[in-house]
Amino acid sequence: MKFHNLLLITAFSFLFTAILISQNPQTKTISEKEVAERIETLNKLTPVNLVYNADVQAYIDVYTVKRREHLAKIIGLSELYFPLFEEYLSNAGLPLELKYLAVVESALDAKAKSTSGAMGLWQFLFHASRMFDLQVNSYIDERCDPVKSTIAATRYLKYLYENFNDWDLALASYNGGIATVNNAISKSNGNKNFWEIKNHITTEMRGYVPAFIAVNYVMNYYESYGIKPIKPSFSFDEVEVIDLDKSVSFQQLSTLFEISVEEIRFLNPVYIMEYIPVISIPVQIVIPKNKMKLYNEKRHLLYEEKGPVTSALPAIGDTRGREKTIYTVAKGEFFHKIAMDYSCRVEDIQKWNNLKHRELMAGQKLVIWKQIPKTPYFFICQEFNFEP
Repeated sequence: MKFHNLLLITAFSFLFTAILISQNPQTKTISEKEVAERIETLNKLTPVNLVYNADVQAYIDVYTVKRREHLAKIIGLSELYFPLFEEYLSNAGLPLELKYLAVVESALDAKAKSTSGAMGLWQFLFHASRMFDLQVNSYIDERCDPVKSTIAATRYLKYLYENFNDWDLALASYNGGIATVNNAISKSNGNKNFWEIKNHITTEMRGYVPAFIAVNYVMNYYESYGIKPIKPSFSFDEVEVIDLDKSVSFQQLSTLFEISVEEIRFLNPVYIMEYIPVISIPVQIVIPKNKMKLYNEKRHLLYEEKGPVTSALPAIGDTRGREKTIYTVAKGEFFHKIAMDYSCRVEDIQKWNNLKHRELMAGQKLVIWKQIPKTPYFFICQEFNFEP
């Protein structure tokens, strides 16, 4: 049965790759033999167990064929985050290759949010924030703080490894929990080999270790596939940490230090409402290093703000950031329900349809400008479902 499943996965991976390569002519193909040899080379450089098989190849194909642009962005972001990860992993005595776990978790998007509500580079759930002393309130979410969340991740990874003395099992339990892994071991008569117990864990956990190995590979050999990094605005060496002793908005910082709000938001993902509250002691924020001179010259001009800057409401009927659709009114529906469903105001609907009254009839057609959905976060483990 296992051999039959392996053949299916191999065949599917081959077909999947062939189709995608035909759609992406710039993609370069590397033989399985060469990929296996490269992974063996990487395996000799780390205590984490890196192996090659059809599951791993399937995820390599996702990154190097289907998600090439995502990988290019991840490689670029690694220049900002990997030096930070490596410092804290080294301080904790952990394998530096664990930095690739954040790629699996969040694609190095510090604001990534999963369907389960996990947040940040290392994807901590809300209840886990309390276990690792990560503050979460209306203004701050330290699960999105690159430094504090990395410290929490190193603590957790060290704890998980001490439970199993095996990095495959520690990684799987990071995703699905210690209890699930222990249950799989029990169902396998005490077997602690991840590849032999994986049929007793969840579908997402089943792909977690193969995805981690694939990330190790693609982050080291992406050039072989003709992938060029898409660099972010800043690398690790191009930013600096400063102290703030007053509560201020992103807008004030932007105006005073000539930094765009978008750049401040990117460098300081911990702040939810573009406002930095200072309670009793100064807080640290990140700014571009080339703004340090301006900061030192103008910091005395900063003034205390009591809360976030309130944005002005858009004009009635504004369609920016929206796309047009036609909505058919159902029996018994009323304006406020439709407005709530489409995140607009009743007055917007009236404006879009030249209506002077608020009477609706079943079957009536309405022009609605609905919000353009945000690009969903890329979670690699959702790309495949490897069935037992």
